[in-house]
Amino acid sequence: MTDLAALIPRVLAGEPRAIARAISLVEDETPEGADLVRGIFSHTGRAYLVGVTGPPGAGKSTLVDRLTAQIRSSGRTVGVIAIDPTSPFTGGAVLGDRLRMNAHAADPGVFIRSMATRGHLGGLSRATGDAALVLDASGKDIVIIETVGVGQDEVDIIRTADVSVVTLVPGTGDDVQAIKAGIMEIADIFVINKADRDGAERLSAAVEANLALHHYAPDEWRPPILKTIATTGQGVPELEAAIAAYRAHGATQQAARRRTRSAYRLRELVSQRFLAHLERQVLRAGEFDALIDRVAARELDPYTAATELIARALASR
Repeated sequence: MTDLAALIPRVLAGEPRAIARAISLVEDETPEGADLVRGIFSHTGRAYLVGVTGPPGAGKSTLVDRLTAQIRSSGRTVGVIAIDPTSPFTGGAVLGDRLRMNAHAADPGVFIRSMATRGHLGGLSRATGDAALVLDASGKDIVIIETVGVGQDEVDIIRTADVSVVTLVPGTGDDVQAIKAGIMEIADIFVINKADRDGAERLSAAVEANLALHHYAPDEWRPPILKTIATTGQGVPELEAAIAAYRAHGATQQAARRRTRSAYRLRELVSQRFLAHLERQVLRAGEFDALIDRVAARELDPYTAATELIARALASR
C-alpha cells in the first residue's frame, strides 16, 4: 500500500524516485493510481506535450534525444515517455529507459521513462496520458511522447499530444504508399530524418504534393516539412522552432485539442469502469464469456447482446 499523502507532495516537488513510483502506479491501472491522478490533477495543464511518431527505423529515439538536448539548452525541463513493445516474458518494455539517451542520465532536468504498450493498439500505452499528467504535475516544461513505431495505425498520439511530429525516412519503399498511411493525416510537422540518404528530396516532394491537395485557409496551420540528420543534430534547432511556432499559432486550436483529449480519456474511463462493474457486480462468473460464445456461434447478434448487458447493468442500480 502506497502512502499517497506522502508521495504526492514529492511528485509535485519533482523528486525522480517519486515520479517513477507514481508512473508505476498509473501504469499498473490500480485504484491507487486513480487516487494519485485525483490528487495531482489540479496541478497539471502547464506542460506542453510533443508527440513524435512514425514508422519503425525512422530514427525517432535519436531525434528525441537530440530534441531533448536542444530544449535543455534553453534551461527548460523535459520529461520523456518512450513507448516500447511489450516483453512476452515480463510484460514490461522490451527496450528499457536505461538503454536510451544515456547522455541525459545525470541531468536532473530530464526524466525518461520507458513504458510497454501491453497489447494496446495505436502506438501508445493505455496509461500514457496519466504518465504525462505525472510529469506535468512534477513541473516538467515539455513532455515528449515517442510512440512505439507500429506503422499505419499509429494515430492515438493526436488524442494525447498538443503537437504531433511525424517522422519519415527515405529509402524504405514506395513513397506514394507512405503518404497514404494513417499517420500522415495527423501530422502538424513533418520531419524527414536521415536526410543525407538518397531519396530524401523525392520523399519531401511526395509529402509536399500530398499537402497541396488540401486547400489551407490563410490563417490555417500548414504542416512544414523539415529535414534532419538526428545522428549529428542537423535540423533539430529548426524542429524546435517549428514546435514553438505551432504552439504560438493559436491558443484556440490548442484548447480544442486538449478538450478532444479530455473527451477521449473520459469516454475511455467510463467504458472501462462500466465493463468492470458489469463483470464484477452484475454478471455471474463466466457469464460474460458465455455470452461471447453465443455471439461467436451466431446464436445471438452483438447489438442484442450489448442492449441486454446495458439493461441488466442499469437494472442492478
